[in-house]
Amino acid sequence: MAEPTPPGRVRVLIVSQMWPGPRDPDLGAFVAQMAGELERRGHRIERATIDRRGGSKLKYVRLGWAALGSAVRNRPDVIYAHFLVPAGALAAVVSLITRVPLVVTAHGTDVRNVGRIPGVTALTRATLRRANKVVAVSDFLRRELTARLPLPARKIEVIDCGVDLERFQAGEPVEARRRLGLEGEGPYFLFVGTLDARKNVVALVDAFEGLGAGQLIVIGDGPLRARIEGRAGVRLVGRVAHCRIPEWIAACDVLCQPSLEEPFGQAILEAMACERPVVATSVGGPPEFVTPESGVLVDPHSVESIRGGLELAAALPSPNVAARRAAGGHDMRIQGERVAELLREASASRG
Repeated sequence: MAEPTPPGRVRVLIVSQMWPGPRDPDLGAFVAQMAGELERRGHRIERATIDRRGGSKLKYVRLGWAALGSAVRNRPDVIYAHFLVPAGALAAVVSLITRVPLVVTAHGTDVRNVGRIPGVTALTRATLRRANKVVAVSDFLRRELTARLPLPARKIEVIDCGVDLERFQAGEPVEARRRLGLEGEGPYFLFVGTLDARKNVVALVDAFEGLGAGQLIVIGDGPLRARIEGRAGVRLVGRVAHCRIPEWIAACDVLCQPSLEEPFGQAILEAMACERPVVATSVGGPPEFVTPESGVLVDPHSVESIRGGLELAAALPSPNVAARRAAGGHDMRIQGERVAELLREASASRG
């Protein structure tokens, strides 16, 4: 039998298809960060998660069984799922079987897949119907979701995963570059993300080459790696554990993320917390928190716009106090309390 939980605290089962693991330490770091914040607040956390990329579809079957087993053994007060499908859909089934309330967060790809992949629309609709509350990580994503599958306004909240302002803060660039073995003339531009079409990394490299100066550090991996490997001034680092990202941000002058669409922009927010100006896409969540003093919004479909954004951002102050100030409104502790309140409300509805 589960031990009693102190007043105001809840037993939470987190179900997620993304979680940092030994092989993929960067996978789903934003989910683990929120789980850690809830735990820090005294809530009891159990989890059923996938901690590596790739593998067969059987991993989702195993995820569903793990979630059901944990719910039966640990009797959570609420299930907190990340991504509408597949993790949210699996969590909805577990919620239905065990009669445990469900809160689910939409992160982006799960919303874009509605109407694009056969069967996803029906699964998403069933997940939303079962959920007590649905969280979108930006107002942009809320609008995208409700345009595809209308929801009552009372059922959806906008809460991003926040940023740890203690871990992500201004660092000394010269010292950081020395530790990381970076040499040569700046400005230093940094990209953090998957090397795929949506992140628009090839256009970023094309725009950077048009500057004819500086260095572009690329953290991440993906199918477009071969398209940027060996390009002048570009250094490919590969995947890096989330705990090491602050040091790389400290070493840069500007962080760049001109994605074709960015549902929120976690790396952008983290760079701003570190007092670095940013180049961000104008499509998605970044316009909700990137101010003119802290960065430049660009048209991701235009290499010329991205190139101009790189020039303008490099001319902004770095360290950038305005960027830190804007990031402060997304303090992980504030967002964690907002999520905790939703979980408490959902758990109170059980009966």
